[in-house]
Amino acid sequence: MSPWRPAAVAALRHRDFAHYAVGRFCAALAWQMLGVAVGWQVYEFTRDPLALGFIGLAQFLPFLALVLPAGQVADRADRRLILVLAYGVEATCVAALFALAFAGVEIVWPIFVAMIFFGAGRAFWMPTGQALTPNLVPAEDFNAAVALNSMLFEIAVIAGPALGGLLYLAGAAVVYGAALLLMLTVVVLMLRIRPVRVPDDGQGFHVSDVLEGLRFVWRRKPVLGAISLDLFAVLLGGATALLPVYASDVLHVGPAGLGLLRTAPGVGAALTAALLAVAPLRSHVGRWMFFGTGLFAAATVVFGLSTAFWLSLVALVALGAGDMVSVYIRQVLVQLETPDAIRGRVSAVNSMFIGASNELGEFRAGASARLFGAMPAVVWGGAACVGVVLAYVAMFPSLRHLDRFPKPDRG
Repeated sequence: MSPWRPAAVAALRHRDFAHYAVGRFCAALAWQMLGVAVGWQVYEFTRDPLALGFIGLAQFLPFLALVLPAGQVADRADRRLILVLAYGVEATCVAALFALAFAGVEIVWPIFVAMIFFGAGRAFWMPTGQALTPNLVPAEDFNAAVALNSMLFEIAVIAGPALGGLLYLAGAAVVYGAALLLMLTVVVLMLRIRPVRVPDDGQGFHVSDVLEGLRFVWRRKPVLGAISLDLFAVLLGGATALLPVYASDVLHVGPAGLGLLRTAPGVGAALTAALLAVAPLRSHVGRWMFFGTGLFAAATVVFGLSTAFWLSLVALVALGAGDMVSVYIRQVLVQLETPDAIRGRVSAVNSMFIGASNELGEFRAGASARLFGAMPAVVWGGAACVGVVLAYVAMFPSLRHLDRFPKPDRG
């Protein structure tokens, strides 16, 4: 039995966390399958890389508008109920995509409308889910819960794109139908969690409270450095939006190959998550943060230059490994430093940075590819990411010198 397994089993013995972890896995599996189907469909309909960028932009704009208020809601309302409603909205979107594909509709604007509602749903479940995890396990099992969640997510990242690519060979409707079943399962599992509501502080609601998460992050410089470094790294270096272009026009590997390309970062991330579970980071946390982001940037440049399928896969595996290091450190820092009373709002800020880096990064990649071509867009984005890492080393000495994670703040 491996050294980390008893802790992981201990976390799963908590009924509500087990339901949440399995539901989160099913949701992540569905999202990864949808990523393959939506990306391939949009590029097949338009042959325009900018259209791929609009997929990310359609999700980002409602997310940006709603995520900070959603964090306030997560600190005032039943967090379980928020997840049920948010995942229910996304399940409805998947049902609409299934109906469009089943009917043979070959226009893209309904897909973008569905992505808008996906972004709205994500604005609520993302900060709420982050804030909920510490409520589902005792303090002694929290690190194991984070590691287990990370591993389950990366397993979904590995399996989802490959499964989506294979199912797409039978048609987009098959992918959407499978994703719909998964999302309905998520809703049922979230309903089985007991209600989770933060105790009322008796101060009532104030509009200024929505910004409390931003104020808290600004005061904690290591946290600010970690989440903003990830923002700019993925915003500039993110290449996943252009994978359909690479699969179709550069590597010529079709939808099944696209599934493998989307799977490769998950392989690197899952292996890294397993290693972190066996040998968790105990010192030089800040240095590891910069190392992981630097590896992500360098691997992006290699992927952008590659015209060989095997080399592209290797680069994406390395990219995922570097990203996992920075993601793990950021998650632990944010959750351990934040009091439960404002964890929803701080998680909303963290989610806003993640959403900006992912969805807005996809738009940046698509627009750059439209102007300069896919390969220059990826290569120059990766090079800019290297520059950001070097700049942050100088700008955030408190993060650079951070040695150990803080003790949990349960206030």
